[in-house]
Amino acid sequence: MAPSVPRTRAAAALRMKQIAFDNQDRTIRRLSAQLATERRRLAATKKELEETRVALETSHKVIAGLTEIGLSMSKKVERMKVKKHQVRANHVECHQKFQARIHEAEDSMQAQHLLIEALVDEKDSLLQTIHGLQEANNAPAPFDGDWEEEPEEEPKEEEIEDIPLGEGEIDDE
Repeated sequence: MAPSVPRTRAAAALRMKQIAFDNQDRTIRRLSAQLATERRRLAATKKELEETRVALETSHKVIAGLTEIGLSMSKKVERMKVKKHQVRANHVECHQKFQARIHEAEDSMQAQHLLIEALVDEKDSLLQTIHGLQEANNAPAPFDGDWEEEPEEEPKEEEIEDIPLGEGEIDDE
């Protein structure tokens, strides 16, 4: 039996080595599969990261473009505010000049009306003086009593309204 024992031990040792070898082989295959899965996951993550980078660059470009548009619009709004202020100032100035002309015309009309009244009074006074002189000289009246005085026409004063500031349109073309 002695020769068979070494065979059994040798077979057992060989069998143990075979089992260990099989276990290592399964471990290697399992680890290879895990490595392949991790590589696929890493590739997917790299692809996702690249897509995110591209999307981020695109969004930065869009943001830069929108910022430029916003700044341009802000400048336009400021220019429009300045122009609106200038238009309003010009409107106020024109309104004041127009009001001054209206008051000047009203003053002139009042002065002319007073002058006309003074001339009418002077005419009446002269007519009375002429009539008194003719009676004193017993001269026949050059007017045969059918003297018709022309009715005094009061000049029609056109009512010129003050135009309220801020109404009306100004066309600066």
